Amino acid sequence: MVMREQPHESASWRYTAPAMMDDDQFQQWVALLEQRTGIALPEARKTFLVTKLAIRMRELGVKEYQEYFNRIVATASGQVEWETLVDRLTVHETRFFRDAQALQYIRDNYLPQLVKNHSAPYTTNVWSVGCATGEEPYSLAMVLESFFGQGCTGFYFGITASDVSRAALQSAREGRYHRHRVKNVPELLARRYLQTVDVEHVQVNPVLQQHVCFVPINMLELNEQKVGQMDIIVCQNVLIYFKQDRRQKVLDALANHLKPGGILILGPGEVIGWSHPQLTTVNSQTLTAYQRKPVAAGGA
Repeated sequence: MVMREQPHESASWRYTAPAMMDDDQFQQWVALLEQRTGIALPEARKTFLVTKLAIRMRELGVKEYQEYFNRIVATASGQVEWETLVDRLTVHETRFFRDAQALQYIRDNYLPQLVKNHSAPYTTNVWSVGCATGEEPYSLAMVLESFFGQGCTGFYFGITASDVSRAALQSAREGRYHRHRVKNVPELLARRYLQTVDVEHVQVNPVLQQHVCFVPINMLELNEQKVGQMDIIVCQNVLIYFKQDRRQKVLDALANHLKPGGILILGPGEVIGWSHPQLTTVNSQTLTAYQRKPVAAGGA
């Protein structure tokens, strides 16, 4: 919502927009964002940064970029304000079944093989990295719940959904979405897992919500996370915000969280020239994915 000054507003109340951000100030913000989140903000996105900062500064009544910067890095309440700012600077616009081909591969190729290779009872662990407001993990939950519900007795699943934005995660936990976000959901799944709230909104069925755990995770701290070993990791449209060397470290960390036989699904074009000694490329023309090598016979 855009706040507009009212005609009767006194001069003492009136907010003055900050001056243009100079290059040194811009680099100061860029360095802070990369240091704390790993996100690299190119020069081409300076206008985006300035706009987001100016909106937040207006809400707080702060008139100078440096004053706001100092508030974040040098005050007791800085961490709380940083959480709010990160939510403004990270992109949450997504939708259900955004990558239908990846979901189809999981349903038609990976899950049948998983059931074949494991005996019940078995729990399939899934990690949605950079889940934003929850559309991706709920899409995954629809696919897994419908698949295992077709005669796979004794097979269960749980999804860890992570993001750096706590505000986005709170929205995801609520599971309420505008109808335009769910327009790609297949009709059968929509009838089964989405409940009408009103003419514009739907609610994710509690059956799905109980399978998904939303947790705040910073991509710079993946090696310290105790999320366990995963059968499926989906990390799409996240790495594009990182520099190439940072992408390599993130991918190495994710690979270490894969079970033998587990798959890592990435967004197209997000990684070039990366390899891992324990992973092989999935032979598919429709997605970018890697699979962890199974444990050799007699191995640990």
